[in-house]
Amino acid sequence: MNQHPNRAQADALSALRIATADRHAVLDAGMPLAQPDAGLQHYSDHLHMLRRWLSPLEAWLANYSDGPQGEPGLPAVARVALIDADLADPALHGVHADTRAEDDTVWPIGASAAYRWGVTYVIEGSQLGGAVLYQRLAGPLAPHPLRYLRSGAEGPGPRWRSFMLALREGVKSEGEIADACRGACDAFDRILAMR
Repeated sequence: MNQHPNRAQADALSALRIATADRHAVLDAGMPLAQPDAGLQHYSDHLHMLRRWLSPLEAWLANYSDGPQGEPGLPAVARVALIDADLADPALHGVHADTRAEDDTVWPIGASAAYRWGVTYVIEGSQLGGAVLYQRLAGPLAPHPLRYLRSGAEGPGPRWRSFMLALREGVKSEGEIADACRGACDAFDRILAMR
């Protein structure tokens, strides 16, 4: 895995990209929807894995009102609710459901805002990948609406741009950047452990 970059020469976003690049590549290649012939079973598996990862993360992040959780340009998104709606869709009736338990990681109670910016970077970034998957799978998986992948009528672009601006404003010092990279790597490592 990549080591952290020289943070004195990189902004937070660049540092996060470098620190997580190897993990990101492994995850992209190993997700259920990475299969060239991905079908509804793959989508169900994808959703169940994301739910096991996101549900405890959403609960943990809801304990904070600063950093990314206090950023007015980033209203909360109930991603687990979108996943649940997709899993309940009639198009998935008869598809095998993954019943493994949620991730049991104990996320740090006193996590810094910078660490949470790093975790949130992974969550927000996953929506960009979801939009790409939506474009590829909307036809083949119809009539399923793929709510989670679609992420709203305007797509994830405007939210991602707001997130990047807020991240660069909220994470500036070398120590904050290092903490953000730790948070992002931890978030990637948890979902990688679920594949």
